[in-house]
Amino acid sequence: MIKFQQQDISLESQWRAIILFGRNTATYKFAFAKSLLQLINNETTKISLEELSKPFADNLISHLRINDKQGSNASSQLLDSCRRYLKEELTINQVYEITQKIGFKDVLDAFHNLNGAKITSLFYEKDFSRNKKELVITDNLLELKNSFHLKNFEQEVEARWNLVESAWNLKVNPNLLEVKYDMEASLFFINENQAMRRINITSVRDALNGYQKGKCFYSFQDISIAHLDPHICQVDHFLPHANKLFHQKEGANINGVWNLVLADPEINRHKGKRIPEVKFLERLYNRNEFYIESKHPLAETIINQTGNTPGKRRSFLYKQYQVAENFSFPPWKPTIENQGNF
Repeated sequence: MIKFQQQDISLESQWRAIILFGRNTATYKFAFAKSLLQLINNETTKISLEELSKPFADNLISHLRINDKQGSNASSQLLDSCRRYLKEELTINQVYEITQKIGFKDVLDAFHNLNGAKITSLFYEKDFSRNKKELVITDNLLELKNSFHLKNFEQEVEARWNLVESAWNLKVNPNLLEVKYDMEASLFFINENQAMRRINITSVRDALNGYQKGKCFYSFQDISIAHLDPHICQVDHFLPHANKLFHQKEGANINGVWNLVLADPEINRHKGKRIPEVKFLERLYNRNEFYIESKHPLAETIINQTGNTPGKRRSFLYKQYQVAENFSFPPWKPTIENQGNF
């Protein structure tokens, strides 16, 4: 299995591995994941496919309203039925019936799979005995209700969904793709084609959080991305933004995805404009490699910004770190540092 999964077999990390690294041929996985999160909140222990078809189809329809391409295959009977509903050619109940019959054909078996193997802790089991078609929700899924990270999961699923569908809908050469950072709005966006039309993709916090396991990059404390949380985490430039012109001379965009991390607000205020100890550079490298394992469009952006091989990317980071060292000495370290790794 992928490195992310090998290092941490907690329920939270297994859930995130599915969302961030699982195979994407259609966005069914994300619609299904959002449906499962509803079951956690309702403490549902068993649900029929008939009941599950409603939130599942509703989630797909909500995204089809914005982006028509929701899969890499040329056609999909399920997605076509949702499109026909949006054109008022089918009723919503007809869509639910179609979803119940064909919508779960692949996603039920594929959801738990990573790189050809199942995760160790299943979140549901199928019960198709005696003409029943239902899911039995396991304690593993229900236990997530007690997790600090549950409040962040829906935003993380949405962010990942937005990134995947943006990659499918873009008419941009992957070698030219650059996801950009809007500091004021804390958004990732891209400029499409020659018209340079700006397309907002997703919140920076929502997109980054899963790849940091919901932890502060520096202290490894739990962090929140909930929009109304007064202690919401902050987006930090690992190498200080104040030195951007010096990095630019060395061919680096300091606002690049490669240099953005999430931090506990108090830890981030303490860091200020200093550079972290060099040991954190390896953590940044690992975090960036997680993006690259997860494919478009953050992956292509980081490759385009830092190098097309692991060796080049590591050299790039150390070169930029040396540039930053000229303006920040001695290096900074957090006042709190829990055990953990990405």
